[in-house]
Amino acid sequence: MPAVSVDNILVLPRLPKVDPATATERKVSSVTTAPSGFEGEGFPVRRAFAGVDLSQLDPFIHMDQMGEVEYAPGEPKGTPWHPHRGFETVTYMIDGTLRHQDSNGGGGLISDGDTQWMTAGGGLLHIEAPPEEVVMSGGLFHGFQLWVNLPGRLKMTAPRYQDIHRGDVGLVSSHDGGALLRVIAGEVGGHRGPGVTHTPIALLHATVSPGAQVRLPWRADFNALVYVLSGTGTVGANRRPIRSGQLAVFGPGDVVTLDADQNQESRSPALDVLVLGGQPIREPVAAYGPFVMNTRQELLQAFEDFQAGRLGTIPAQPHPGHDVL
Repeated sequence: MPAVSVDNILVLPRLPKVDPATATERKVSSVTTAPSGFEGEGFPVRRAFAGVDLSQLDPFIHMDQMGEVEYAPGEPKGTPWHPHRGFETVTYMIDGTLRHQDSNGGGGLISDGDTQWMTAGGGLLHIEAPPEEVVMSGGLFHGFQLWVNLPGRLKMTAPRYQDIHRGDVGLVSSHDGGALLRVIAGEVGGHRGPGVTHTPIALLHATVSPGAQVRLPWRADFNALVYVLSGTGTVGANRRPIRSGQLAVFGPGDVVTLDADQNQESRSPALDVLVLGGQPIREPVAAYGPFVMNTRQELLQAFEDFQAGRLGTIPAQPHPGHDVL
């Protein structure tokens, strides 16, 4: 699981040490196991949020762990062209390569630690597929896609595309050097990630060494979720056991604690997790397929606009002035 790493973690800036006398450690309210399924043209996924009430996920809607799978030559798959409206997609690749293209002119390759942040807003069409050379060669494929809701006042905002290169991700060490944190968006302990978000959130990928602990300062007005990509450990003030493919939902507080088990499997030498949270929007959600709106009428309008061709045309050619950050 290479993503982004460093030769010497001790040269990185460090998280501040949390003072237990002034901090409130969050307890874990639930741990769920993600079921397996298939997406797009048939690539395997794990539905990370399955079985969790939407009110506990807010402002997030959906998250898929894509892979981890070792493809033979000719096997890699993606998605066909499809529409979105009313939210943002965040695609983070840990291993492998995907090509993105959308009807707003955004797009590019994403691989090994890169992130693509697409604001669908008022609507667009897009496609995600492995490049031809990857289809021919096969190889390891592993990443995730997260859907971040938009408040009603921004549902119809103009589409926007951000290409976040792995070299731009904020790299931080835990206070004692036992964990590497890759901050993709938001702020953790005074360290910011490069992602520009409409909805206030924090998103990071942490690698916790065997036997190490990390205590993350976390905004009290954010919810907090931890999804395990690989490895085993415990989470929260109540030290709930957690393993690969499981999601922990945290209760209130301002510190998120992660502990990696001393003994890890040989193919998962550390505890690798995604930590995410955001400011709940607390608005009605009407979601179906590729659209996330506030009302059923808005949902019907989205389908009508898509069928009438008002969400864009394919293929789009990049043009000067398309909104890329």
